[in-house]
Amino acid sequence: MRDKLFAKFEELFGNSSRADIYFSPGRVNLIGEHTDYNGGHVFPCALTLGTYGVVRKRTDNKLCFYSLNLTKAGVKEASLESLVYDEELNWANYPLGVIWAFDQKGYKLDTGLDLLIWGNIPNGSGLSSSASLEVLTGLILKDLYGFDNLSMVDLALIGQFSENNFNSMNCGIMDQFAVAMGKKDNAIFLDTSTLNFEYAPVQLEDAKIIITNSKVKHSLVDSKYNERRQESSDALKKLQTKADIQTLGDLTVEQFEELKDVIGDEVEIRRARHAVAENQRTIEAVAALRANNITRFGELMNQSHISLRDDYEVSCEEIDILVDLAWAIPGVIGSRITGGGFGGCTVSIVKNDAVDAFIKTIGEQYLEKVGHEAEFYTVDIGDGARKLK
Repeated sequence: MRDKLFAKFEELFGNSSRADIYFSPGRVNLIGEHTDYNGGHVFPCALTLGTYGVVRKRTDNKLCFYSLNLTKAGVKEASLESLVYDEELNWANYPLGVIWAFDQKGYKLDTGLDLLIWGNIPNGSGLSSSASLEVLTGLILKDLYGFDNLSMVDLALIGQFSENNFNSMNCGIMDQFAVAMGKKDNAIFLDTSTLNFEYAPVQLEDAKIIITNSKVKHSLVDSKYNERRQESSDALKKLQTKADIQTLGDLTVEQFEELKDVIGDEVEIRRARHAVAENQRTIEAVAALRANNITRFGELMNQSHISLRDDYEVSCEEIDILVDLAWAIPGVIGSRITGGGFGGCTVSIVKNDAVDAFIKTIGEQYLEKVGHEAEFYTVDIGDGARKLK
C-alpha cells in the first residue's frame, strides 16, 4: 500500500523524495459510552485499522488535500490566509480544522503543505475516522513545523478543540485520546474529568474482539448527539442545586437515585441515569478484566447496551438486531453498541470456537431481517499515531 500511496502522491504533487508517511489508528470503545463529556471513565483501545498520510511542505501558502478513498472529489485546496470552514471542502475540513486550531493556539505554519490520505476505517462506522484524521494531522504539523513542545495529549486536545469549534461537533476527549495514546494489546482506562489514565492489558487467551458494522451510516453532526449532550448538561445543572458535584461522573448510582427527583424531566432523568451508571459499570469492568473475570466484563458490556438503548436512546433497530442475535449465540461473552450511536458498529467478545458461527449466523439472519449485509472485522489492539519509517 505504501508504494501505491507514494506513487499517487508523485502523480498529484510531483516528486515525493521529501515526503514522509504517518499512520493514525481508529479506535473502539470496549465500555464507557457517552461518559467522556459527562466527567466519567472510558475504556477504549486503538486499532490496527486507521488512516495513512503522505505529506510534504510546500514553498507557498496553499493547502492541498487528497483522499484515495474519495478519488472523485479530486484535490481540495485551501490557504493559510483563509482558515475557515467551507462546505465545498467536505472531508478536508477535518485536517483544515486542525491547522486552524494550531493557529488559534499560537502555532502558526510558515508554509502550506500537500497531504494525501488513505484509510481502512469504514466511513460512518463509529470507529473514529474523524479523530484518526485529526490526530494524524496534528502529529504531522508537530513534526514538520518543529512544534516539539507539544505532547501527544496536547495533540488529542487540539483535535477535540478543532472538532468542537471548527466542525461544530460537540464531542468529548475519548476518541482523540485513544488515537493519540493507544498502546498495543492494551486498552486505556481514562478518567475524562482529569485526563488521568492507566493502560490495562487486554489479553484474551481464548476469545477475539469482533466489530460488526451495521452498514447504517451515521453523521453525528446531523444526529441527536449534541442534543444528548445538552440534556445531560441540563440534568447536571439541576442536580448541582442539591449536590456539590462538578460532573455526573461524581455520583454513585445510589446517590443519583436519592437526588434524581430534583431533575423533574423524565427524559433528562434517563440521560443522567445512563451517564452515572455507565461510569460505575466502566470502573467495575476494568476491575473485572484485571481479575481475569472476562465473564463479568461481558455481563457489564450487555448492561451497557441496554442502558444506551433504553435510557440514552442512541441505538437503532439495526444495531439492536445485531446485539440480540449476538446474545443468542453460545460463546458470545458480551456484545454492545460502540461509538456515538444512531448506527455504526457493535463490539463483541467471542470465544474462539464460536467465531465462525458468530459470523455465519449473524451474517445470514441480519441480511434476512434488514435487507443488507453486515461487515465483520476481527480486530487487534494497536499502538497510537506515529511516523512510519
